[in-house]
Amino acid sequence: MADQRDVEEALVAAAMAALYPQGLSGPSACGAPVRLYRGWPESRALDADLAAGYVNITVFPDVAGERNTTRYLPEWLNPAPLTPTLAVSVIADSVTFSGAAGAGQVAGILADGITYVYRCQAGDAPANVAANLASQIMANRIVQLANATITLPGVGRLLARTVADQGIFTQIRRQEQVFRLIGWCADPGLRDAAMSALDGALAAIYFLPLADGSVGRLRFRQSLTLDRQENANLYRRDLLYSVEYPTLLAQTLPALLFGTAAIGTAQTLAVSLTD
Repeated sequence: MADQRDVEEALVAAAMAALYPQGLSGPSACGAPVRLYRGWPESRALDADLAAGYVNITVFPDVAGERNTTRYLPEWLNPAPLTPTLAVSVIADSVTFSGAAGAGQVAGILADGITYVYRCQAGDAPANVAANLASQIMANRIVQLANATITLPGVGRLLARTVADQGIFTQIRRQEQVFRLIGWCADPGLRDAAMSALDGALAAIYFLPLADGSVGRLRFRQSLTLDRQENANLYRRDLLYSVEYPTLLAQTLPALLFGTAAIGTAQTLAVSLTD
């Protein structure tokens, strides 16, 4: 679930990419070393950095606060359905598991109307899955186990499946907030070079990726230049950008392995189907 911290960290990352286009091992876009961080600078540390030729760029929420922009009813979505990595095949009276088992996957066998289900654990191999299912089946019938293959002599109807739990989410709120990206520099030329590079890069970003997989809509709001007389060695420029981003609620949805349906009414013969 994204919150203000996640947006600030995403803005710091975007600023880092703009000012160090070749990575931290390369030169900065303004020609001077740059410190980028969230929050307000500490005055003594800032003075020391300015004297040493460092540019400081900070990300701070504007005093305007947040605005609720929610406009849609909640809807559960599964944007990236998961396919199980554990596979299973049925040949005649034998079931064979293969692939990679792991947490969040479920394996099951349906034999003559009786279901046997095993929820995989982290570190499970296909042979572990087969062994756990075979131990359940032997309570009702003869079963033969060979590595990852289960054989059920005399079985009439045999099905086997694997499924994976699905991650779903819903958007419970949207909000818009203005953030200040502030450049603190020791001379106006350095300030102009750093903030021009930063503003140009941010202006080309329409959607800001956030840590939870969602995105925020990034919009330019305002630019302010503040050269205050009380500190002759400090040249400051503020870039104000608004970010509209969602608050998401995520859950895990178990997948259906086998289902049962009844056909008929109280006045007619009921027929039960299981698969």
